[in-house]
Amino acid sequence: MGQPPRIADFRSDTVTKPTQEMRRAMYEAKVGDDVYGEDPSVNRLEELGAQLLGKEAGLFVTSGTQGNLISILTHTVPGQEIILESESHVFYYEVGSAALIGGVQTRTIPGEKGVLDPDKVEAAIRTDDIHFPATGLILLENTHNRAGGAVLSIADMTALSAISKRYCIPLHLDGARIFNAAAALGIEAKQLASQVDSVMFCLSKGLCAPVGSLIVGKKDWIERARKWRKRLGGGMRQAGILAAAGIIALEQMIERLPEDHDLAQYLATGLAEIPGLDVVFPETNIILIHLKDKNWTAPKLLERLAKEGVLATEFSPTTIRFVTHKDVNQEAADYALSVIKSILS
Repeated sequence: MGQPPRIADFRSDTVTKPTQEMRRAMYEAKVGDDVYGEDPSVNRLEELGAQLLGKEAGLFVTSGTQGNLISILTHTVPGQEIILESESHVFYYEVGSAALIGGVQTRTIPGEKGVLDPDKVEAAIRTDDIHFPATGLILLENTHNRAGGAVLSIADMTALSAISKRYCIPLHLDGARIFNAAAALGIEAKQLASQVDSVMFCLSKGLCAPVGSLIVGKKDWIERARKWRKRLGGGMRQAGILAAAGIIALEQMIERLPEDHDLAQYLATGLAEIPGLDVVFPETNIILIHLKDKNWTAPKLLERLAKEGVLATEFSPTTIRFVTHKDVNQEAADYALSVIKSILS
């Protein structure tokens, strides 16, 4: 089988490669045993992440999925229920870990472009009844992946925060792409984070670090989360080699995220001109296209695209996701557009 003429990889911003500055920093990283709290690079990363999000402390974890799970475990006790959006990443893509490991039940509410209706959230909070599990956590996602990288505004976050405070229920944010949300809103990420008790955000998506995420919150909460990380086997030793790349991600890669948003708009505009495609225009770096031609399914089109070196992700039998990131540019977008036009014509 011959190789495609080139590769334009729009599957996810997780495919980004670390920069040369990151590789150099990893090579030169000062390290220690992080389980003993002695890795200076990890400590610096956790302090920087907490500072950027306006929280007291941070914890370096292996992935966003682990970070969300640790957050759920730290906020809740077995037998409780968590409220979250029905298409949220925690519910859709994190293999039931909250139920399997945390012993908590999920109560899903359909949102509008990923945004939960505050009235519906309030109505879902359990009353004190012997038959009901107690509501232990409300969980949000910003940006919202399956809603096409949709952004929850400050107003959205504030309304939901008010409910969590009224009922004394903690509020966690799956902020895997919180810096994309902040860039789209033209604000600092800490303004979004101020509305919630804890935040998980990824270093390995648009920020281009090779691995890792952070969770941030109050100092005593992070200390309890640290024990949960240990229980889950996430206590790493000389992890500064990884943390060094995360520091570069936070210091150098946040400001370039609007470039990804601009490229997503460019690509979406080109896709919208192709007959047979219904394009959801992006708020950030994620584009969803729905196939209107019944002769095409997402798997069938993706297979044809891959033969030409254009990679994207199936979101449903008739929906495909494209994600822009550091390692694709306008030339890659133009190539993808030309291939798609050729195939669908």
